[in-house]
Amino acid sequence: MNATDPTSRAAADRRPPRILVVDDERSMRELLAIVLRREGYEVLLAENGREAVEALEREPVDLLISDIKMPDMSGVDVLRAAKRVDRDVLGIMITAFASTETAVEAMRLGACDYLSKPFDIDLLKMKVREKIENRQLRQENVLLKRTLGLSHQFSNIIGRSEAMLEVFKMTETVARTNSTILLTGESGTGKGLVAQAIHFHSLRREKPMVSLNCGAMPENLLESEMFGHMRGSFTGADTNKKGLLEVAEKGTIFLDEIGEMSAVMQVKLLRVLQERRFRRVGGLEEVQADIRVIAATNQDLTKAVAEGRFREDLYYRINVIPITLPPLRDRREDIPLLAEHFLSKYAEQMGKDVSGISHEVMELLVRHEWPGNIRELENVIERAVALEATPAILVESLPSAIRGSAPRSGSASTDTLPDGGFDLEAHVKEIERGYIAEALKRAGGVQVKAADLLGMSFRSFRYYVKKYNLR
Repeated sequence: MNATDPTSRAAADRRPPRILVVDDERSMRELLAIVLRREGYEVLLAENGREAVEALEREPVDLLISDIKMPDMSGVDVLRAAKRVDRDVLGIMITAFASTETAVEAMRLGACDYLSKPFDIDLLKMKVREKIENRQLRQENVLLKRTLGLSHQFSNIIGRSEAMLEVFKMTETVARTNSTILLTGESGTGKGLVAQAIHFHSLRREKPMVSLNCGAMPENLLESEMFGHMRGSFTGADTNKKGLLEVAEKGTIFLDEIGEMSAVMQVKLLRVLQERRFRRVGGLEEVQADIRVIAATNQDLTKAVAEGRFREDLYYRINVIPITLPPLRDRREDIPLLAEHFLSKYAEQMGKDVSGISHEVMELLVRHEWPGNIRELENVIERAVALEATPAILVESLPSAIRGSAPRSGSASTDTLPDGGFDLEAHVKEIERGYIAEALKRAGGVQVKAADLLGMSFRSFRYYVKKYNLR
């Protein structure tokens, strides 16, 4: 049975993650089997590439750990075979012949990570846990969107962080009401997508949804665009024209950047919300407005009201149901999901065989502050897919602003080395533990913030917190 069909997917949900270990060294296979089974994984073993391919064709596998150098076929060939069975399978390559060139080549050929022998068992367990969690997150996100009834129009609304789950829940709850909604959040957080989700799951979904950017045009054009105009009402008005309020009759109008609306237009919009009627520019006849209004802004409207830039009565009219979208930096656990989604989207659009993101790249993406939020991340991944010549996005394909957040190497001082020597491993662990504990203290116990202080991914940081028994 193909691992990608629904039946095998459902079966996968009921079993522990399955890992296939491929190595021609018996001792290495047995060691990895013991370590991984203790972690709760189901482990399959193969001593060569041929056995591995046979195992892959028999049953689905979540993660492949393979030696690169083997007598009959390489680990990369095994990974290729695994990808043919299930394109979402993950791969970690292991080799005793460590070199930068070997590592880059492994990533170019589709591996999602790379380790050189001898490797630290704790590091291996951390990488395995991270890869399995990323795979489960992608699957859970698909199930979540199905549960909420989100169709393909909303495929960019991705996340399983607490903040986004609240947004999903609120969206589902208010969609079938007719209440006015105010979406707030920084630019690029996906306010327009949430507005679409609300409309397409509302009782008005069979009617039009129209969008109007209140900050994109001068007041006179905005008025004509919203309310329409009569012939001869101003220079260039050669015919009668319906405004978007009429076009959206019995549907939804999305007023983006409502904080940019002029004082005069605020008064006119207030009347529409209060009386559900309006006049075209230059017209005398009143037109009914059976519409639902969804407004959005990246401004603090309470501050704008206090400063006299926004009408208080209008604010209360549009702020019936507020929904706040979190910035990407406050939901870093969603970055891998979003990055994988945009990778799939643009690889398909461009017809390119780019199916993975290297570990180093993902670390940089999670660490970045993303002032442009989801929109910026999407642009970065689109650019990387366009430039990448390998099956996995490498650091070289990222913009310099993202690459610049990579840790810089430096030389360690040996001036303090005692004459009699000392236990380096224990000393490094103590320093490591101290930094982890101090970061937790400075972040008030919030692990996401503490991880950011140390330039680490949240999952890596969580691993070290558990390793050193810190709270």
